Amino acid sequence: MTQPTPGPRDLRPSLLAAALTAATCGWPVFPLLPGQKRPALHGEDQCTNTGPCAAGHAKWEQRATTDRAAIVRCWTHKPYNVGIATGPAGLVVVDLDQPKANSRSDAPDGAATFQALCERAGQAVPATYRVRTPSGGEHLYFTAPAGLRLGNTAGRLGPLIDTRAHGGYVVAPGSTTPAGTYEVIDPAPVVELPTWIPGLLDAPKPVARVLSLRLPAVSGSLAANAALERECDLVRTAPPKQANNTLNRSAFKVGRFVAWGDIPRHDVEEAFQAAGEARGLTAAECRATIRSALDSSIRQARPRETA
Repeated sequence: MTQPTPGPRDLRPSLLAAALTAATCGWPVFPLLPGQKRPALHGEDQCTNTGPCAAGHAKWEQRATTDRAAIVRCWTHKPYNVGIATGPAGLVVVDLDQPKANSRSDAPDGAATFQALCERAGQAVPATYRVRTPSGGEHLYFTAPAGLRLGNTAGRLGPLIDTRAHGGYVVAPGSTTPAGTYEVIDPAPVVELPTWIPGLLDAPKPVARVLSLRLPAVSGSLAANAALERECDLVRTAPPKQANNTLNRSAFKVGRFVAWGDIPRHDVEEAFQAAGEARGLTAAECRATIRSALDSSIRQARPRETA
């Protein structure tokens, strides 16, 4: 008889509770490697076609279960982390990430970008079941729309925003990695995915009409003016999914001229605000991105003679 694997700190009871809690919600679960985010089940090349795979190799999505007895057997054996198979669970989970630690700019995080998307849709950020990830990101849980099969996406809603649905999974709250623990930060009931989101997930975004742009008159040196006009033009013609990133990057580049006193900051802000709104970004989205990029650029600007 196989004996439970001991450890310096026995996480099995808490992880078992996490798995059972998810199953009680009707969300099929499967084991992830202890302390990791990868499935703990064998791959097709190692399949013996026995047990759950007697009729052919069963992948993690097929083996995910809400059966209490099976869950108890699994999570009393090892301190597996808990994966929730989002497709069988009828969930769409919006994953709001944080910028990477080595990111050079102060780009908005996934939560700020999602808030701007909600604002553009004329909606508040939905109050729904919410989990904080060890990296500081968030998982927003939604029920999938009836009759619509959504898959996984990466960056389709915007930078640092992914979604998990059919063919995907999320790490359940209570699971632990070396970076920390997945924790519920809002236990609100899971609400249905907002009606304006599926259209953005199910098809590529149409190319927005690029509006003609008349930049406000600005003062400053010739080099500063030329840089500002060039970068504003890049913002105005940026691909739809790259508009905010382009605005952040371009404003950062021009920020050094503000730091050197070649051009007033309010002139730069006004010009980029016009360019960003012309590209289809919201006024609030533009203000936040421009302010963050200029603050960072001015703070990091080297003296002119060494630049």
